[in-house]
Amino acid sequence: MEITPLSAQDADLVHRAQQGDRSAFAELVRRYHPGVVGVVYRLCGDLQLAEDAAQEAFIKAWLNLNTYRPLMPWRNWLYRIAINAALDTLRRERHLRSLNATSDVRDGQSDPQAHLEQKEREIRVRQTILALPPATRAVLVLREYGGLSYREIAEALDIPLGTVMSRLSAARQRLREQLAPWLALQEVTS
Repeated sequence: MEITPLSAQDADLVHRAQQGDRSAFAELVRRYHPGVVGVVYRLCGDLQLAEDAAQEAFIKAWLNLNTYRPLMPWRNWLYRIAINAALDTLRRERHLRSLNATSDVRDGQSDPQAHLEQKEREIRVRQTILALPPATRAVLVLREYGGLSYREIAEALDIPLGTVMSRLSAARQRLREQLAPWLALQEVTS
């Protein structure tokens, strides 16, 4: 797969930010904050931790902006920082907060049973992903939720392409194994 080049607009913002333009960096934060929080949330399973890690990632990005080189897409560089910040945050926390604390409630859901089943499915998948080893989880999250190519993941995590492929394969296999009994039970009871 082809590496996503830095857009002209992002390149300009990054260049201006590297020159000390805080408003340019603020625009980069505005653009990339949802993606960073989403990737980190799927990595740690806690919205508050995700927000904290994203904030820490943007602070580290600002402080280390002079080390960024446009050879690597901005998103990959930022995701690497965010994943490292999330793993640091998780190490400090030493435990995950309740997965149910961040569940959303939809008003006016037409089929409460379908909504409940969907939420249960989401929780099962989230718990299974969170049970993966951190290195494997990071590869899966960047691929499936971050939309990065194998090569982009390798660059973002600074690991060989073959390691990306083997970790992704292992993650998918583990998800199949862990979720298969539950999915089979769901089919029987439906």
